[in-house]
Amino acid sequence: MKAAERSSGVLAGLFDLEGRVAIVTGGSRGLGLQIAGALGEFGATVVLVARKQVELEAAVAELRGQGVSAFGFAADLGAPDGASVLTDWVLEHFGRIDILVNNAGTVWGAPAEDYPLEGWSKVIDLNVTGLFLLTQAVAKAAFLEQGKGAVINIASIEGLQGHHPDRPGTIAYNTAKGAVINMTRALAAEWGPRNIRVNALAPGYFPSKMTAATVEAHGDEMLRWTPLGKLGGPTDLMGAALLLASDAGGHITGQTLVIDGGATII
Repeated sequence: MKAAERSSGVLAGLFDLEGRVAIVTGGSRGLGLQIAGALGEFGATVVLVARKQVELEAAVAELRGQGVSAFGFAADLGAPDGASVLTDWVLEHFGRIDILVNNAGTVWGAPAEDYPLEGWSKVIDLNVTGLFLLTQAVAKAAFLEQGKGAVINIASIEGLQGHHPDRPGTIAYNTAKGAVINMTRALAAEWGPRNIRVNALAPGYFPSKMTAATVEAHGDEMLRWTPLGKLGGPTDLMGAALLLASDAGGHITGQTLVIDGGATII
């Protein structure tokens, strides 16, 4: 549904993203695709970023079938020039960037005492360094020039708590997501005076390719320890992402919104 078809009231206008351009990394499936759908439904042009062209094409087709203005860009954000190539392409094709959703990430499971350097480097390079480099590139090329921008970093409840000892160790992932949460605060503080808002979403467990093995092995236990009694669903990030991306969240910055069904409160 386009903005013109929605209510023209003040509240609807605050959520309206018509004319804005959003980059969503890791956007070809799972949480990234869910968020892209929400932003696109409220009028944003969304650029999905992922490594696999076939998955990107399928995701773009899915969103376009829903009336969303969607485009795909295949990129490896772990490459040294990944951030600049992506940023330049979006600006060349659309002339602006208004929203950046840093969702791309990876995980590696191993006991901490045996954790390989290869795994540590892979997780930290993409989840922390790659995220920062893209955020830096978009801010320099677009947000600071425009005098406005919104960043949403996808963190995790794993960045807020210790990992359960009955589950495979993910020390690099926990470390990375903790870094993302504090990076969110630091960037929000530094860029706030320049009208750039930086926030984070910290999802609990959502069924996905990344979490499939853990959910299969421990899903019943997770449900018992989640007050709402369910894992994250296909629409559970939409409202939160829309809030933080739009003017409805215009006075929110440096915050981490936990979306976990209450799992971290008990």
